[in-house]
Amino acid sequence: MRRAADRLWRGSAARTAVASRARAWHSLAPAATDLPVLLPAATRLARNAAKARRGGGPPLRLTPAHGVVLLAVFAIACGVAQAQAGAGQPSVLATLWKWLPVLLRGFVFNLAISAMAMSTGTLAGLVLGYAQISQVKAVRGVAAFVTHFFRNAPWLVLLFYCMFLLPFQVRVFGMTIPIPDWTKATFGLALPVMANVAEIVRGAVQSIPTAQWESAASLAFNRRQTMWMIILPQCIKRMLPPWMNLYAILTMSTVLTSIVGVAEIMTLTGRALSAENRPGLLLPFYAFVLVLFFLYCYPIARWTLRLEAKYAVDR
Repeated sequence: MRRAADRLWRGSAARTAVASRARAWHSLAPAATDLPVLLPAATRLARNAAKARRGGGPPLRLTPAHGVVLLAVFAIACGVAQAQAGAGQPSVLATLWKWLPVLLRGFVFNLAISAMAMSTGTLAGLVLGYAQISQVKAVRGVAAFVTHFFRNAPWLVLLFYCMFLLPFQVRVFGMTIPIPDWTKATFGLALPVMANVAEIVRGAVQSIPTAQWESAASLAFNRRQTMWMIILPQCIKRMLPPWMNLYAILTMSTVLTSIVGVAEIMTLTGRALSAENRPGLLLPFYAFVLVLFFLYCYPIARWTLRLEAKYAVDR
């Protein structure tokens, strides 16, 4: 009897110790900390699902079904245009196939403009974002003014300003160098990208816990060394999802350059429709342009969502 009582007492003591350890571990869990931490994948998914339930349902996300809907719209548009075609006229698909190289060349030009504008805007935005957190008050004020001005200015207005205010040619050492319209349009799109990237940089730097700065100071790191060796490497994961989302938005916004005369896909589509002189082709041609942009931007959007879930910061 005494041995059984001893075993029972030891078992209850072990269970009590396990319970106390569990309570201590729960008190040290990420949910109890005031600092932003990266949670395990399962925990993040569970918390995101709980937040979605509390918010009245999951947020709207693009799915492959949206692409199927776009393809259905394109097929219906082709059917309607084919029904309106007169006798002896080529089919809608044959006409689209004839103009396909021209349209794809214009679409590649759209992608080139977006890549150049994104590269230029990102480099300038890194500098501008770093200036917003400068210790010099005048530098911070000027950087904040430039950021908010270009971030809140309409993109089309900036395009018109760049098209009409920038020179059409410059003279360098007696040589006349023309400035094409697409160059000025690229610069006009890079300005809002610069401002948005600056805000992304500023927000990412300010999201780093102050303990990182204090630890670097305790190791005798100066501000420049702390920024480039400790802070910015941690910011890359936080800046990547919004940066990719901004690139997708910029790619879809490159069609604005058609208004200022740049020969991109929308301009070439209009020229193709004018050459065919068939009003029924308008809907299938522009639906095809929409499908092209969707096929390019949809993978970027899905990758952005995955990165947001992977590098989610819980507070």
